[in-house]
Amino acid sequence: MEGDCLSCIKYLMFIFNFLIFLGGSFLLGVGVWVLVDPMGFREMVAANPLLFTGVYIILAMGAMLFLLGFLGCCGAIRENKSLLLFFFMLILVIFLAELAAAILAFVFREHLTREKFTRDLKRHYQGHNNTDVFTSTWNALMTTFDCCGVNSPDDFEESLFRLLSPDKMVPGVCCQGNGHPGDAVDDLSRDECQRGSMELRYNKGCYSAVVDYFETYIYMAGALAIVVLTIELFAMVFAMCLFRGIDQ
Repeated sequence: MEGDCLSCIKYLMFIFNFLIFLGGSFLLGVGVWVLVDPMGFREMVAANPLLFTGVYIILAMGAMLFLLGFLGCCGAIRENKSLLLFFFMLILVIFLAELAAAILAFVFREHLTREKFTRDLKRHYQGHNNTDVFTSTWNALMTTFDCCGVNSPDDFEESLFRLLSPDKMVPGVCCQGNGHPGDAVDDLSRDECQRGSMELRYNKGCYSAVVDYFETYIYMAGALAIVVLTIELFAMVFAMCLFRGIDQ
């Protein structure tokens, strides 16, 4: 009876670790996908150190889960006590690190508010200065999502951009069609747009545009995090049960 129970635990642990292996593969894929710069995402996160660091955290966690899933599968099938203990300790460290990361994300959530992004835009955005990382990042963001400012084009009032370009209400990337190959606005339309023509510019703020775009993925990421934590808990329980059951 004990042998059947031990065998059941062994195969359950193998299944859970295989799921961890798949989860690690998924996180690695997401991290690499962002770093290879689809749709200018690398420039978008570069302006915020928390977001930029988060990409590398995802890569590191994905690599560790990938490795641990592989080790857990090997330890379960071979019934190796040393490998099982090593696996348990590492996955415990990862589990605690994930909880700490979730707590830090909650604590520093105020750094991702509309108000902070608006203040930064007003203070640092320069217009067409491609040598400035902050400016080029925002240009890539507004071009990608067809948006203007954080909340609306009004965000550029009393800003550094207006101080540098007092004759322009909005930067050129806020003009419809600008930045899209084969659909660039002509100089006259761009001039009218930058002087305040609401019909020729994008009037939606980038904060809403980005949130709307990523809303589905945010819920998916949250659900995946809960699933991964649950799987890790079960994997640790099965690892200890198998460790204690071997040679008994």
